Amino acid sequence: MAANAILFFLLFATLMSVDTQASQSNCPPAKCGHGAPEIRFPFRLKGQQPHHCGQPGFELSCNENTTMIHFPSYGDLVVKSISYHMKKLDLLDPGNCVHGVFLNLNLSLSPFRYYYVVKNYKYINCSARLPSSSFSEIPCLSTGSRDHHIYTVKSSLGVPFSCREVKTIAIPFAYSPYLSDNSFGLGLTWNNLSGCDHQDCKANTTQKGIMSNSGFLNIAQDAGLL
Repeated sequence: MAANAILFFLLFATLMSVDTQASQSNCPPAKCGHGAPEIRFPFRLKGQQPHHCGQPGFELSCNENTTMIHFPSYGDLVVKSISYHMKKLDLLDPGNCVHGVFLNLNLSLSPFRYYYVVKNYKYINCSARLPSSSFSEIPCLSTGSRDHHIYTVKSSLGVPFSCREVKTIAIPFAYSPYLSDNSFGLGLTWNNLSGCDHQDCKANTTQKGIMSNSGFLNIAQDAGLL
């Protein structure tokens, strides 16, 4: 009985090794260029990696050597880095207006959420500038008109007389001239996923003649190992 158990373990380990190697060979990592982030499951580089190598909503593309991700509610953002261990996607806004991204990005339409803790803030549009000692105007959203001044304030704060509320939204931070970098706060994360590593890639390797787990278990049972 002990010999049978050892044989079963060795056969199972061999199957897992072959299955993993075949999956990796069918879904090799990709890059948009030197220094660009490595793209692998759950992400997929459109046009270079098959559909089964990534999850829906995780499609990336290349703009020359720059890695991009598209959000229907906003448009394209630059992928600065991907940490698969931390499940963190760091983005840059090509328009250099991170609060424009916060204002328009609807993550409920994507598999992502903000990596950082979010709080509710109101975006307000004012016909006159508010006191600079208490409020910081968002320059990239306020250009083009003398009576168009955009601010972010705590959701509990009343709207000043000369202002109207644009939207209340959960974002990582209110605008501050000290945090005006176009990447600060644009960190996203995602939930645990199951997919290629797993079902799709296994189906793919099975089609290439590699024994599936269920097939192996059937053989083991027939041989009296289980």
